[in-house]
Amino acid sequence: LLRGAGRAHWKNSLRRRSIIAIERGKNNLRGIEALPLGGRSMEFIREGDDVILRLDPGEEIHASIQSLAEHGIKCAAITSGIGRVRDIRMGYLDSDGVYQTLDHDGPMELLSTQGNLVPGPDGPFTHLHTIMSDNGHHVHGGHLYHATIHVVGELHLRVMDAESMNREPTNTDFVALKFCGAE
Repeated sequence: LLRGAGRAHWKNSLRRRSIIAIERGKNNLRGIEALPLGGRSMEFIREGDDVILRLDPGEEIHASIQSLAEHGIKCAAITSGIGRVRDIRMGYLDSDGVYQTLDHDGPMELLSTQGNLVPGPDGPFTHLHTIMSDNGHHVHGGHLYHATIHVVGELHLRVMDAESMNREPTNTDFVALKFCGAE
């Protein structure tokens, strides 16, 4: 708990940031949208090609990112993600092209997340890799199949031209990234 001067400084700092956010909202930001998902709602803000996405408890990471396609964000590089998650499935693609998975009940700290959102064979497709730490500070990482937000999730995406790439099935478990128009 913050007490005394530390608490006052924190409250004043928060107040200043709120005022700056309101002032920026009037002049520069393109908008904030709330998306209802299963009784909860994620929120995102977009400025130019940058999107900041906040996920709330109970939301699944892949489904939430994929739902951005309903709002015109169909292709993006996911450059960072942090938070706290549970019900985690991670894995890796073995040398035979078969994904090997491991489930973690969690919760775990989401330390880093990267990947992409692109059109896929069955609609919006997310490919995510992550690094997480358990409560004993042991690090786990790999391809992220599933994770539910436990406390919060905060991600940054860079929007790209929706016609620039897509995902196509292969003869393995891997769904390959293809660049459109590339020879």
